[in-house]
Amino acid sequence: MIPLLRQRLRRDWLQLLLWVLGAVLLAVAGYGGVSQSYGTVADRQEVLAAVMANPVILMFRGLPSGDSAGAFLAFEDLPWLAMLAALMSTFLAVRHTRGDEEAGRSELIAATPASRTLPTLATIVHGLGANLALAALTALSLIGAGMDARGSLLTGAAAGGVGVAFLGIGLVAAQVMRTSRGANSLAVWLLVAAFLLRGIGNMAGTPSDDLTRIDSAWPAWLSPFGWAEQVRPFDADAPWPALLALAVGLALAAAATALQSARDLGAGFVPERRGRAAATAALSSPHALVWRLSRGAILGWAIGGVLTGVLATTLSALAGQVAGENPAVAQVLEKIARAGDLDEAMITVFFTMLGILAACAAVQTVVRARQEEAHGTAEPVLATAVGRVRWFSDYAVVATVAVLLVVGAGMGAAYAGLAADDAADGLYRAVTVAGLGQLAAACVFTAITALVFVVLPRATLAAGWALIGIASILGMFGPLFGMPEWATDISPIAVTPVVAQGEVDLRGLWWLVLAIAVAGAGSIALMRRRELAGDG
Repeated sequence: MIPLLRQRLRRDWLQLLLWVLGAVLLAVAGYGGVSQSYGTVADRQEVLAAVMANPVILMFRGLPSGDSAGAFLAFEDLPWLAMLAALMSTFLAVRHTRGDEEAGRSELIAATPASRTLPTLATIVHGLGANLALAALTALSLIGAGMDARGSLLTGAAAGGVGVAFLGIGLVAAQVMRTSRGANSLAVWLLVAAFLLRGIGNMAGTPSDDLTRIDSAWPAWLSPFGWAEQVRPFDADAPWPALLALAVGLALAAAATALQSARDLGAGFVPERRGRAAATAALSSPHALVWRLSRGAILGWAIGGVLTGVLATTLSALAGQVAGENPAVAQVLEKIARAGDLDEAMITVFFTMLGILAACAAVQTVVRARQEEAHGTAEPVLATAVGRVRWFSDYAVVATVAVLLVVGAGMGAAYAGLAADDAADGLYRAVTVAGLGQLAAACVFTAITALVFVVLPRATLAAGWALIGIASILGMFGPLFGMPEWATDISPIAVTPVVAQGEVDLRGLWWLVLAIAVAGAGSIALMRRRELAGDG
């Protein structure tokens, strides 16, 4: 097992470093933000009271567990720390199980005297080590910032426990599905469902009389994210929900090991759909093939865009009602959006999320090009009259189409939710400007990820998703965490045009356009001289 663990560390050290550093930076930034923006008990009580008045906010924040600085930090940060651990673990699990089977590495190991389950066992140990590092360093960063040691350790343990739970989910998904793409999709959809269950359980919970705590309803107990929040760091400090997540993750890992013994190498429990005997006219060109390979994932992101658009317009009216009773909601939203009007700020916040979804769709499409290249399936296409630049451009075009579909779906849903009256006329303008601005931001991620694919192909997956993660943290949480404006403006999603008090603020539009032009032209020019890069 030791040689396999060394091999995994050599392959993953950069990705794991980015995930762990992201968690540490989020924890440290969260402490700084709470200290600067919500330094008094009155400030924290005001925000928590606003949360009780508008439970929808609980979808994007944690579980209120008191008005202390530590409990408020857990309320702000814990769901996102757990999200980082969960994503790191699912991708790690699938990459070293189903991904290695697709690449032929598992077959090479199976040809040795090593047991068939040894790679899976090595992946389990590897994943446990990664989550232990994330939990420990997150806790140490909070202790170093001056937080209580017990609460800090339980914050790290709660995030790491969620990571172990999704390590098990990723391992089972890799056994059930026949491809790494299918396994990743299944695991991520389960992750999203678990995150939403947690939010629904908190929304349906019972607030305390002093409006600083919520007792979650039963749906929260169906989610590993909900278990992490029930630890209530810096308040109840109950370790057993984190141990529950750890136990479930280990049980799922054991189940995945048993499932592997019951199937053939390269097979899956969900059968692959039979293809046509002859290709349709829709597959008569290379770009049609790219669309066929990517359309399922793009459709999923577009559905997320529709839901975001619906929430953007539906909740803007609700937020206006809440702000009349408690101005904390307005202050929080306007701080994130840097807009002067509450309705405009609400649309800007939700369209920032829409930009992230569109960027995810684009990056996943470009990463698909890297997977085709690494797996050798790009070679048959390039053996025809299709050149490297044409093949690469097809993926870039489909990634751009993905951005258009996701943003268009969100804007269409938002338009449908607006009332046809004079009050809504200004919101039509806000939706249009915010949507087109986030379209430009998502195209920046498309162009930069494409450039990374051309220059450093083996870093495409890690770099593409890391860019989205860093930009999301800076763009959505930078203002709340008290980060300087220049740091927040590094994120493309934070400098898009918005409507502020009826006026269009272009902000960093021309920088976004310049970045798209430079990175896009550079990637196409360099692709002319680039050879195929395998996964060796």
